[in-house]
Amino acid sequence: MIRHIVLLKIKDGVEGLSKAESMAKGKALVEGMNGKIPGLIKAEAGIDFLRSDASADMVVYAELESREALSVYANHPVHLEVLAYLKTIISERQVADYEC
Repeated sequence: MIRHIVLLKIKDGVEGLSKAESMAKGKALVEGMNGKIPGLIKAEAGIDFLRSDASADMVVYAELESREALSVYANHPVHLEVLAYLKTIISERQVADYEC
């Protein structure tokens, strides 16, 4: 199994939305991928509540069946649509993928 983790810093005021509204929309889009991409076991998004200087604003977490499934996920139209939105609201992004 592959775990795919993305830490995001979110901009405020994109498309007239507050940071909280942008994150809520992003969370709904990420979680809307469930059941739509072959090999994707689970996708979820969380919004940080600590808001410390070291915190990311939002995390995307996905479990995938294999490295091949990660490749399918990365190029799948549903994921690309979500990614296109997220790219409009993020100022920083860090990614980690690992096998377990």
